[in-house]
Amino acid sequence: MSHEQNKDVLYNQYSHRLAGIDQGESIIAEYVWLDGTGIELRAKCRTLPKRVSTVQEIPDWNYDGSSCYQACTENSEIILKPVAIFRDPFRGGYNIMVYCECW
Repeated sequence: MSHEQNKDVLYNQYSHRLAGIDQGESIIAEYVWLDGTGIELRAKCRTLPKRVSTVQEIPDWNYDGSSCYQACTENSEIILKPVAIFRDPFRGGYNIMVYCECW
């Protein structure tokens, strides 16, 4: 089995296990943004206590912009402002992908 085939098998086993987990009302929100290169995508996820239906229900978040080429080390906090939500095709269920602007 090739390395790529092995990765596919592992992914399928992982995603199949996730499908059987009861999340209750909680969802996983995967925040996604472009880094300072303007080319690379960055992402991080958090658990929200309930399902959301509008982008206004999703809280702002932050990260260290110096690691993403968006800020100097001395003043590196970047705020992620949600601008669009989509159903997460990888996790399924009511989990979402949150596309963000960086402030």
